[in-house]
Amino acid sequence: MASQIPQQRENRQGNSQGSNEERIANGLGWFSIALGLAEVAAPGQLADLIGVRKKKETLALLRIYGLREIAAGIGILAQPRPTGWLWARVAGDLLDLSALGSALASNRTDKARAATATAAVIGVTAVDVLCARQMSQSSGDGAASTGAPVYVTKTIIVGRSADEIYRFWRDFTNLPAFMKHLQSVEITAEKQSHWKAEGPAGTTIEWDAEIVDDQPGVRIGWQSLEGADVDNSGAVYFERATGGRGTLVRVELQYAPPGGAIGASIAKLFGKEPGQEIEDDLRALKQVMETGEVAKSDASIHSGLHPAQPAEAATA
Repeated sequence: MASQIPQQRENRQGNSQGSNEERIANGLGWFSIALGLAEVAAPGQLADLIGVRKKKETLALLRIYGLREIAAGIGILAQPRPTGWLWARVAGDLLDLSALGSALASNRTDKARAATATAAVIGVTAVDVLCARQMSQSSGDGAASTGAPVYVTKTIIVGRSADEIYRFWRDFTNLPAFMKHLQSVEITAEKQSHWKAEGPAGTTIEWDAEIVDDQPGVRIGWQSLEGADVDNSGAVYFERATGGRGTLVRVELQYAPPGGAIGASIAKLFGKEPGQEIEDDLRALKQVMETGEVAKSDASIHSGLHPAQPAEAATA
């Protein structure tokens, strides 16, 4: 009897979590319908509220956005686990943010009202992303069940030896020095580590990873463990470049974006698509290994680039 108590408590916790997710999703569904009805029935008043001109094209666009919101709301309320519709809401949020961004850039817009509307949409987007992610993870086998995996391969030539680059990369705590999206990497065991990275709308993505292939100076392979916010696996290869030019570094990544293809498109619009990030990260790695730091111009919009440990000291 005593042995059944922990299981019963776990079941209650699981049911409570699922119930909370459903309540939040239902709330988003009704919110979506209410907003959609307002956009369809009173686009002029809504245009005044967000500070944009009441042009014919603007009013027509607001009505289209309203129909989209109503469809998403009905889809959310009609399904017990509306993961896809929640990600569709996030995609709609991105369209809204894009439109508001264009409005803010216009001289004919009430900037204060448009800025207030933008802040409100950003807040709603964050809630939508969190709810969609939680429901993705608790549906079926988690994030991996939401769509086909995405494959990314990127390469770069670095003017250092394969052994030097391998040793620098193998110490995963070095990675945030040139991977801008990484917040931290903590070594938890000989072959395991805990990763934190920036996600869409100011969220944080976390996962535990395990090294599954480790050949010094040649290759490092990894696999995320159960419970990861985003299931991923891959390898980084270190090969001698032709003509004595250094080392060809090749990264191969496989990941399952929450929300499947919709989630991948959303991540790309947010600037968090792994293919884009890996390409930038490899360029930063080249700078770190060849010069000892990540170069940035005065015009750079990225304030978070980190100076790195000089390559000579890192490989000592």
